[in-house]
Amino acid sequence: MQAASIPLIRLQALQQALACSPEQDSLQDQVALAAGQIGAASCSLMLLGSKGEGESRMSIHAHHGPLPNAALQAAIRRGEGISGRVLESGSALLVADIRASEFASFAWRGTALGCSFVCAPVHVEGRIVGVINAANGKDSPPFDEAALCLLQLIASFLGRYLEIHHLRRLLGSRFAQLALLQESAEEQPGMDRLAYHHPEQVAKILARSFFREMHRAGFGSPQILAAASELIGQLHRDIQRDH
Repeated sequence: MQAASIPLIRLQALQQALACSPEQDSLQDQVALAAGQIGAASCSLMLLGSKGEGESRMSIHAHHGPLPNAALQAAIRRGEGISGRVLESGSALLVADIRASEFASFAWRGTALGCSFVCAPVHVEGRIVGVINAANGKDSPPFDEAALCLLQLIASFLGRYLEIHHLRRLLGSRFAQLALLQESAEEQPGMDRLAYHHPEQVAKILARSFFREMHRAGFGSPQILAAASELIGQLHRDIQRDH
């Protein structure tokens, strides 16, 4: 990435926008900020899910602007489409005109979006956890190298945002801290740090830790099942209250 190719005024605008961004901003706010900075009509953040049966996939966790339903519901594998290609390679990608590129089959038809596209990987602790995508408007000029560089800068800030908010949530829960530290020690002896995990991974780790602790405390299967039933009941009441 060559920061020198970005006009100074655009760097200053990005710096000011990030400085004014409140700490409580959501992922949605961060994606909207990214769209505004590069002049995108649509912007989306895709993050990897946890590894279960088969290969991990990315799905959209936040977006700004119009997106086809197919994109909103997509689960992208490594190497699949533009986003999957960036996830696999770890390199940002600029497509000036998707119709004249190798990605022509992925062009969105019948939408308010244009034919130019940029995509950059999002890193946390040296690992790629997802990508940020942006598309121009139907009557807007195509993205240039400066827009691509700006998106890469924004992607690096997004990585820090994910890491910081993840750690804040963990530090608020002693049980979560102990569970993740134990998991790290079992997988890699000598590791004692709270590494970034996708929320789905954290949930599974907490469930395993909950089971182990109840088992060690002498609870049998009926009591563990009763605890799981109580958890499901709490969730059901939560869902009922939200609706």
